[in-house]
Amino acid sequence: MDEQILRATKEIVVKFIELGRLSPATVHESIRDIHATIRETVKGSMDTDTKDQE
Repeated sequence: MDEQILRATKEIVVKFIELGRLSPATVHESIRDIHATIRETVKGSMDTDTKDQE
């Protein structure tokens, strides 16, 4: 799961750079925020799915 989250983070960062929404100079700051957001979303979704199955 962590590998998929990291891949998604990378894809989003690359796309943002291509679109000009993110400067390569600020990637180190933004990547942490993007990764945390994706991780929280995925883990939160997994928690919700687990509760729904109970």
